[in-house]
Amino acid sequence: MNNLESNKMIISERRKFLSLMAQSVGLSALGGMVWMGYLEEAKAAPLILRPPGALKEPDFLRMCIKCGQCVQACPYDTLMLAKPGDTKPMGTPFFIPREIPCYMCTDIPCVPVCPTGALDEKSVSKIEEGNKELDITKAKMGLAVVDTESCIAFWGIQCDACYRACPIMDSAITLEYRRNTRTGKHAYLIPIVSSLTCTGCGLCERACVTEKAAIRVLPLELAQGAIGAHYIKGWDKADEKRVEETKSDVTTRTKRSEKSAQDYLNADEELFK
Repeated sequence: MNNLESNKMIISERRKFLSLMAQSVGLSALGGMVWMGYLEEAKAAPLILRPPGALKEPDFLRMCIKCGQCVQACPYDTLMLAKPGDTKPMGTPFFIPREIPCYMCTDIPCVPVCPTGALDEKSVSKIEEGNKELDITKAKMGLAVVDTESCIAFWGIQCDACYRACPIMDSAITLEYRRNTRTGKHAYLIPIVSSLTCTGCGLCERACVTEKAAIRVLPLELAQGAIGAHYIKGWDKADEKRVEETKSDVTTRTKRSEKSAQDYLNADEELFK
């Protein structure tokens, strides 16, 4: 083998080495991007609002294939797909009410196009004369919560912007009239949100006149409480049924719970003898 052939082989080996190095760097960069995406999903903020009909968050993330069809179907550009840096699961649809709220389309175009059922059509439907019809008022995207310290209606200023913006006026948001004891002349117009009928559309948040909205839509898991089976409305038959359904067959009893109030009273009497 002469020197010329030897040099060609060396150059060829160098090219192969550089090619492998470039591939390694590319794969490392791709792996880094994938890992960053995973971290973004892992630390995703819980304050995320999904489209109408969305399943509960764990089920939604499992079912959503990040196809973006719901985003394309929205006529108001309300929905967005999460991208790197949004601190939300990448590729999943969400909306920000203060920027563009859900305008409560009666035909709910974003739901029927979902190919996997991550947006459940049944949850936003009703049976009317034997026929299933879409009903946007059944949506539960979130729940509006009022900051009473920032809401100027609680200052005595007569503002009803959120009330008038509500698409289910006098149901999802009502106004409660209270006497203004400070002036003795005017009434407070206090906005009251019903967790039963609020859809979480965010039109109230968009309409709020304060610099940072005093009424904000939060995910149901954060905003809505749970009564449990310990309390019951004795005058409400439906509430009695709720308690019956939540009763558990398993009860936990301790030595303390087995004692009656009289047992503790008798114990106190023994101490003072």
